[in-house]
Amino acid sequence: MASLNVGNLGEYLREQRRTARLSLRQLADAAGVSNPYLSQIERGLRKPSADILQQLAKALRISAETLYVQAGMLDERERQELETRAVLLADPSINERQKQVLLQIYESFRKENGFESTVEATLGAKLGADAETVAAALVAEDAEDVEDAEDVEKRR
Repeated sequence: MASLNVGNLGEYLREQRRTARLSLRQLADAAGVSNPYLSQIERGLRKPSADILQQLAKALRISAETLYVQAGMLDERERQELETRAVLLADPSINERQKQVLLQIYESFRKENGFESTVEATLGAKLGADAETVAAALVAEDAEDVEDAEDVEKRR
């Protein structure tokens, strides 16, 4: 079987798995994928879906956007935009109306500087979903990450 062009995704996943001190089997179990399938991803023989990348990211406790960049689904600039939006949306100290106002200001500054916001549409087209669905999924994922981080802090 020939290697697919998935960038350095396999190598990156292997490095993240080893950094997390997880065996292939442990990561496969945590992500809900089979051990052979994960092995094939790490060797560049399989190109995982966005859903599988999201499961792997959650199991590794890294952002799914980082894996999307490694897999060629997003570029670095799009990832940074998503992360900026997610931080704003996840802030518990401001209400929903304030979050929307901040996002509108952020978008107006981006447009003023020549950067149109197309990240949800771009990712949605690659994943077969509409921009609103992608944005909602990313916000939900980041909200879970914030809750996980708060739980870890409480345990300390």
